[in-house]
Amino acid sequence: MSKIFSLIIVFLSFSTFGISETNQTNTNTRAATGGAQTLEDILARQKGENVDYEFRKNALGAMDGTSSTIIPLGTLGLTSDAEIFRQLRYNEADINVSSKTAASEILVQDSGMSWLIMREGPLQKYGGLAMLGMIALLSFFYLIRGRIPVEEGLSGITIERFKPVERFAHWLLASSFILLGLTGILTLFGRTFLIPVIGHETFSIFAIGSKWIHNNVSWAFMLSLVLIFVFWVLHNIPTKLDIKWILKGGGIFSAHSHPSAKKFNAGQKIIFWVVIILGTSVSLSGLSLLFPFEFPMFAATFAKLNSLGITGLLGMDPLPTNLLPHEEMQLSQIWHSIVAFIMMAIIIAHIYIGSVGMVGAYDAMGSGQVDVNWAKQHHDIWEEEVSNQDSRVSKKAITPAE
Repeated sequence: MSKIFSLIIVFLSFSTFGISETNQTNTNTRAATGGAQTLEDILARQKGENVDYEFRKNALGAMDGTSSTIIPLGTLGLTSDAEIFRQLRYNEADINVSSKTAASEILVQDSGMSWLIMREGPLQKYGGLAMLGMIALLSFFYLIRGRIPVEEGLSGITIERFKPVERFAHWLLASSFILLGLTGILTLFGRTFLIPVIGHETFSIFAIGSKWIHNNVSWAFMLSLVLIFVFWVLHNIPTKLDIKWILKGGGIFSAHSHPSAKKFNAGQKIIFWVVIILGTSVSLSGLSLLFPFEFPMFAATFAKLNSLGITGLLGMDPLPTNLLPHEEMQLSQIWHSIVAFIMMAIIIAHIYIGSVGMVGAYDAMGSGQVDVNWAKQHHDIWEEEVSNQDSRVSKKAITPAE
């Protein structure tokens, strides 16, 4: 009898465990939560996993205004607070606001968290690594190659490389870009790295000043971008000569191997078009940020990319074309930062080769005059054209004696 009693107890224990397990499973289903998120949803979100929230979009309550107001839910009728917030979240609520701006009726939008995670995560990480990586690469190159010399030595004879107006445009572009880069870095990294060191109040002074400088200096950058394009675009049209220059690495990796070049070599042409194309792009996204909600760009751009089939060729799903005004601003900020990081990494290399990396290079933009031997080494075709032109001018200036 005791054995039978023991078997009954064991059986009941397993049955009870099974029932409790079933109840626990039921409590984690959509039905058990009335269609709301489950414990699994919460845990998955905390782990950073993707959670399907499509069920929420259909749980918006009565939206036709016909629900009764005398049932237990009071004046809201059949619509609960949670349903109202879901209507706001998915832009389905009937909102009446006094301000009729582009974003005034958007009270809740989910993309803000995605933007914040992107801004404080991959954007800072990979943007910072790009600049530090370029500095490390140039430092290693300097240790291996040293400063590129003028192989024939300085002759003491100079020719004009750039006119004063050209140098003005270059330095206006350079100085404005450096200010924009520094203030942009302070704005992006300040909350993460500076606030823990100097505190919120001190950082706010730097942040407000950086914002003012960034917004106003941007106009000088855009103006100088137009100027250098007008001055140098004809000299930067690619030719077959540039292919030979690239194949020889510009002659910077070994002595006595400098390929022929005109006023601008292939490396300088690459810098020119990077600055023009990316500078234009960063200016457009900057204008979108300067004038919030006035210049939406990404919905139309995404639609064009989808229609051309570019997303399909890259194995991507079609890009979204129905973007909220806030999403346009967030995408503009992310794109603005990505393009700026690419430009800063490339410009660091340009600054290096134009200063400590090459003897005589700084003089081109410093005084506008370069040594003849430097010109023959790096821009021999241009030097020959200038020398021949100077010779013709000198001959015309000679007046025969009577």
